[in-house]
Amino acid sequence: MPAGGIWLLWYLGFNLSVAVGVGFIALAGVAVETAIVMLVYLNLALRRRRTEAAAAGRPMTARDIEDAVVEGALLRLRPKVMTVATIFAGLFPIMVGEGTGSEVMRRIATPMVGGMASTTALTLIVIPAVYLVWQRFLLRNQAVATADDVRALGSAHPAE
Repeated sequence: MPAGGIWLLWYLGFNLSVAVGVGFIALAGVAVETAIVMLVYLNLALRRRRTEAAAAGRPMTARDIEDAVVEGALLRLRPKVMTVATIFAGLFPIMVGEGTGSEVMRRIATPMVGGMASTTALTLIVIPAVYLVWQRFLLRNQAVATADDVRALGSAHPAE
């Protein structure tokens, strides 16, 4: 999450300070909030696909999971881009401003500006990709467990 903030600090030649720490704390709050909302949207889309599959009388497939992840991620694309654009628009004047207190404010804003670039990639690309791999893994394990249950039931002797 803070990789973009760290790179921007390095690029601008800023050292770690209390002001930079405050910027990272603010970045962490925004990053965690957007990641959690992404997971909520992914879970809601997956739940809707499970309901549709159950209504059709068929098991979930890997394609259902892929469609749910794409649907959930696309629903978050515009709000995430708007959040990032608003943060950039609000912090850009601080980054280029001159005057009393601008040195401290620039150090608070730098982790936010750099970190929002990297958290955008995290939220829109990495989280849905990891969620997809995780859900496929759970689906595969569920299929294996179901097949083992069927084999166990098939080997039972009803006459005993």
